[in-house]
Amino acid sequence: MITAYKPISCWLFSCAAAVFMMALIGAITRLTESGLSITEWKPVMGALPPLNDTAWAHEFSLYQATPQYKDINLGMSLESFKQIYFWEWLHRLFGRLIGVIYFIPLVRFWIKKQIPSEAKKTLLGILALGFLQGAMGWYMVKSGLVDQPAVSHYRLAAHLGLAFIIFCSLLYMGLAFCTSRDPAAEKLVPLRKLVAGTLALAGITMMWGALVAGLRAGLIYNNDFPFMGKYVWPTEMFRFSPPWTNFFENHAAVQFTHRILALLTFITILFVVWKSSTVECPPRLRKLFSALLIMTCVQVGLGITTLVTHVNIVVANLHQAGALTILAILTALLYNLPKKA
Repeated sequence: MITAYKPISCWLFSCAAAVFMMALIGAITRLTESGLSITEWKPVMGALPPLNDTAWAHEFSLYQATPQYKDINLGMSLESFKQIYFWEWLHRLFGRLIGVIYFIPLVRFWIKKQIPSEAKKTLLGILALGFLQGAMGWYMVKSGLVDQPAVSHYRLAAHLGLAFIIFCSLLYMGLAFCTSRDPAAEKLVPLRKLVAGTLALAGITMMWGALVAGLRAGLIYNNDFPFMGKYVWPTEMFRFSPPWTNFFENHAAVQFTHRILALLTFITILFVVWKSSTVECPPRLRKLFSALLIMTCVQVGLGITTLVTHVNIVVANLHQAGALTILAILTALLYNLPKKA
């Protein structure tokens, strides 16, 4: 669609890289249970951390009134509080920085009339998603400040899902501004819908991963893989009523659903890569299909390792990075595959 706009593509790729890092910082924030340490939303003044003992005492007193402190961290020291505060503050600060590095260049390119008219609505849509993401982040945090010592796993999944959409949108538009589709790829037109479906399936799988993280459902059946007790499915699969709620609320059923979706995604990607091998691919696409296969195998290994290590923070963060990498490769494939011959 759009070519020869290198500064704009570099800007969009930089924003995508920043969102990638933001997601990893968010994963650390979640895994260290730091997300509820800041109890107020101050979009501007909140960029600064507490700068003296009085300010730290005030922030700590606000946290001491939360369910998380009362139910989980009762007796926590100020020094320990500072450690969890750091990750939530860094997460929010990085979100502000992404807003700045997206908004200011957008205005500059717009004023200089360097943005093609067909791209303006999409770029404004990404900006709107960014504002929505900030609001969703606070909406998520609020859910853990009233009655329960943890954020809603539904809101966590929505927050992560928005990050995925923003990341893929930035990457797709970055490619559109710098990459021409290879005419030799016309033979692969039938694969476009299959790749699009695979991207959607991978996204759903990752959303269920967010539900697993939000419920801490990864902390059960850690030593039984590939089984869940006596069987490959949990015996408490349908403990809740009505039955469909188990797939969203039952810890064992949520983990099992994530396993099944991951397996379906793995099989689908194997099929996509095999299908691509039956036709002649341009070198660029062949490399992308190969990278997809390799990264998918790595991601499966990371997922299993995350489980058997009882959600080790380093492995779990690599698992999130792997998910984003797979989304990136699928997005690149989707862009490079023509819609019609």
